[in-house]
Amino acid sequence: MDISINSDQTEQDLQSDGTGSGKEEMGMATDVAELDTSLNTASSDMDSGDMASLMEMYEESFKRFAEGEVVKGRIISVDKDHVLVDIGYKSEGHIRIHEFKDEKGEINVKPGDAVEVMVEWWDDENEVVILSKEKAAKVKVWDEIKKAYENETAVEGLIINRVKGGFSVDIGIPAFLPGSQADLRPIRDLDAMVGKTFIFKILKYNRKRSNIVLSRRMILEEERTAQRSETLSSIDEGAVIEGIVKNITEYGVFVDLGGVDGLLHITDISWGRVKHPGEMFKIGDKIMVKVLSFDHEKERVSLGMKQLVPDPWTTAQEKYAVGSKVKGVIVSLTDYGAFVELQEGIEGLIHVSEMSWTRKVRHPSKIVSVGDEIEAVVLDLKPENRRISLGMKQVRPNPWDVIAEKYPVGTTIEGKIKNITDFGLFIGIDEGIDGLIHISDISWTKRIKHPSEIYKKGDLVQAIVLDIEKDQERFSLGIKQLLPDPWQSVADRYQVGREITGVITNITDFGIFVELEEGIEGLVHVSEIQKGKNKNPMETFKVGDVITAGVMNINSDERRIGLSIKRLDMESDKELLTEYVNNAGPGTSSFGELLRENLQDKLTKETN
Repeated sequence: MDISINSDQTEQDLQSDGTGSGKEEMGMATDVAELDTSLNTASSDMDSGDMASLMEMYEESFKRFAEGEVVKGRIISVDKDHVLVDIGYKSEGHIRIHEFKDEKGEINVKPGDAVEVMVEWWDDENEVVILSKEKAAKVKVWDEIKKAYENETAVEGLIINRVKGGFSVDIGIPAFLPGSQADLRPIRDLDAMVGKTFIFKILKYNRKRSNIVLSRRMILEEERTAQRSETLSSIDEGAVIEGIVKNITEYGVFVDLGGVDGLLHITDISWGRVKHPGEMFKIGDKIMVKVLSFDHEKERVSLGMKQLVPDPWTTAQEKYAVGSKVKGVIVSLTDYGAFVELQEGIEGLIHVSEMSWTRKVRHPSKIVSVGDEIEAVVLDLKPENRRISLGMKQVRPNPWDVIAEKYPVGTTIEGKIKNITDFGLFIGIDEGIDGLIHISDISWTKRIKHPSEIYKKGDLVQAIVLDIEKDQERFSLGIKQLLPDPWQSVADRYQVGREITGVITNITDFGIFVELEEGIEGLVHVSEIQKGKNKNPMETFKVGDVITAGVMNINSDERRIGLSIKRLDMESDKELLTEYVNNAGPGTSSFGELLRENLQDKLTKETN
């Protein structure tokens, strides 16, 4: 078979490519002529198969490649600096070795592997071709980007790092993902996105500027729309479904059910107390919920979580019988008491009056704190009202029930002064029980204006139990009762008619008070001061004067001693007159006898 090749046509084809110089074209024409002559000479000696192979080789030798063209090749060899690739040209192309190194710096190709490359530069005269694998890959990526954009298909990419306004994404070449297109809602932790692979849509691209803008939000919206339709068709009241926590507020949690958001109100989260939903959930949590109601028109879904378990109050009557002891944790304090969680969903109230047998509790914080684990007794239970009344003090016996047996009236006790008031001293007796020593029971004789004149807080004192009133929770003590009452023996020390001396301590309109000994005073009534009726004691005497008087009367029960200055003067006159009469001789006349009789009658009357 005779094969002829038109060399002129070949030259025209090369010229039309516009990639070779005139000199190169002349050289190529000479080569073609020589090859044409050789082929014609050899054609008579070859069969048809050999001729087809030879023609293929002949045509391959005329291949011309434009700079920037992407072609397929096969690796011939690999050395330390270059990789030789056969692309069908008369000489192999060179690719720098670093384009074949992976992240670890290792070469991951071998001779015989197919590879796509881009012609960077070639020289026919020197038969040198420079190729690039990386640039070929980029060209291919741009082609894929163009197809994905035009066909609205998705591309896969790895988020490399955060940049201003969004993220840098590797989709074969660097692309930009705006923060607003990263998710359906604002992302709190942007760093968590870095290093993850996602599917994106291409919003726009510019090959000349190497600019590509991606969107993940478009993918999520499409998925959400598909899920929404499916979810709306399957939601029924009473259904139990899984959702993802989308947002948390003070009043509840918004749950993504699959394209449809439902509200889990704070009151439907737990049968127990929930201060804030954020204590139980965080965004992204998967939770099981029950559909409580569904408004098809407004597409509003109300959800519940506590409804997945039975109401604990239905069995409260069996678990918390009146009189039984229970344990719980203090969860809240108010002015009137403390709330105790016995189990999730059941809380009881301990009123301040039920916290202590002995202390007057003004606020529960004086006894307990939130978080304390306590033991209490069930005082009352009303499941229909969801109320349980508890008592702390009932866990221990009432100390007032045994205090009278422990400290009978008349017992001498010793304790420290815990408090001092205007009206007396409070002494610590037993835990929570204080005894009162009234100011009037401190001393038999001293006039005490305030107990702090004698005692101070913390002093150790002895006292006698005077009285115990269990119902009123009063414990009365006395200090003066440790000693005999001096007034009980005052009659022995100050007999009626005895002359005594004392100091004036007070002067009033009705008389003068005279101190006979410490704590013992007598009163000289104004009528017993002097014989004269026009004498004012305020003018005659002053406080501090020492006077002498006679004891008129004594009343130990009323603690009174009556004194008289006037009678003491009269006694003195009587003694003088008696002495005069007794010393007078026998009368010399009847007049003398008569005078003596009159004097004796007068003395007798005054004495009586």
